[in-house]
Amino acid sequence: MIDFDFHPLPGEQPAPADRLTTFRRLSELRTDAGHSSVTQRIDADLAYLRSLMGERPPLGEYIHATQGCSAAGWPEDYVSERGEIAREALAARGVAWNKNTAATLAEIDGPLDASAASDAIRHAAIAYEPSVREATGSHAPYDLTVESADVDAYWAYWLDGAGHRVRLRLNMRNANFTEVRARQMALHEILGHGLQSASIAARCATEDVPWVRLLSVHGPQQVLLEGWAQAMPLFITPDDEPLVASTRLVHYTHLVRSELHLALNSDTPIERCAEHARARVPWWTDSQIAGFLADRSTNPQLRTYMWAYAAGLDWFANLADAEPTVIENVLRQAYRAPLTPTDLEKLWPQGPSVGGPGGATSHANDARQDFAVEIQHACDNR
Repeated sequence: MIDFDFHPLPGEQPAPADRLTTFRRLSELRTDAGHSSVTQRIDADLAYLRSLMGERPPLGEYIHATQGCSAAGWPEDYVSERGEIAREALAARGVAWNKNTAATLAEIDGPLDASAASDAIRHAAIAYEPSVREATGSHAPYDLTVESADVDAYWAYWLDGAGHRVRLRLNMRNANFTEVRARQMALHEILGHGLQSASIAARCATEDVPWVRLLSVHGPQQVLLEGWAQAMPLFITPDDEPLVASTRLVHYTHLVRSELHLALNSDTPIERCAEHARARVPWWTDSQIAGFLADRSTNPQLRTYMWAYAAGLDWFANLADAEPTVIENVLRQAYRAPLTPTDLEKLWPQGPSVGGPGGATSHANDARQDFAVEIQHACDNR
């Protein structure tokens, strides 16, 4: 999936080759790639193509090759702490932590008719744009198109584009339209992905940059893009209680998804994964949990791409507490180049490791052992 073209060329483009031909061409190109960022991107492409054609590498190897970070994960205590922060943020809004949490939030966030969603997102983007430009130093123009879609996929909102042209699609099958969600999407999709990509494209139009100018979601820039877009309320609207509470909740739930990501790819039984998910997030349905598990295990694209959400949001959520000079430098650099996790860690050496410090798989190992014991007992009794 091509997500953004930083340097669109005029005229008709050549038809894509088949996967194996593309794999061979990229393998040949890698020997002459030159700059390390180009080599890293080719390695990501090759790893992704291998998975598309049937290989299934270990998760850590696959994530490192594609997203450019570790898949170490986060300790259970850390995830629980972030859950408590989210719980307190919701409690301050009068929202209880139970199986009805999502429905209660949708009600108090101000239900919005689907026909009004596009205008609400546009108006919020106009209101926030000066603050985002001040924080990032961007002066790039962009032209926005908003379209409706009806797609059987996990996403509710998706932004792509080329050059200064950006397109936001609203997936009517999954979108949850509220006033708070409209403000969040104005930041995330339009002023995050849209303005950021247009800003990087503007630089590509005047400079011979040393990185690949065609973006894809299996590449090592997704940690930056998804991390920043999700964390924006902590930087741009820190006094907007509903938006900040939503961000705290999303941070926690993505960390829980990362636990499932690791557990399932470590051969933890589905029963244990589902049990863990329900204990962590009581309002998730069986259908949602089943989708999370399938996405992170059987889908070659989402097995890599979904990791970027937790890895990126956790890093940027921590960045929000850093020194102002560090924050300013990171955000301004982030609107000039598609930074990799290594680039981010160099900009903030005192920050956390992208992808977690480790210690996240103990519950998965315990679950496998417990399940094996149960099976053995069942066989003995039989």
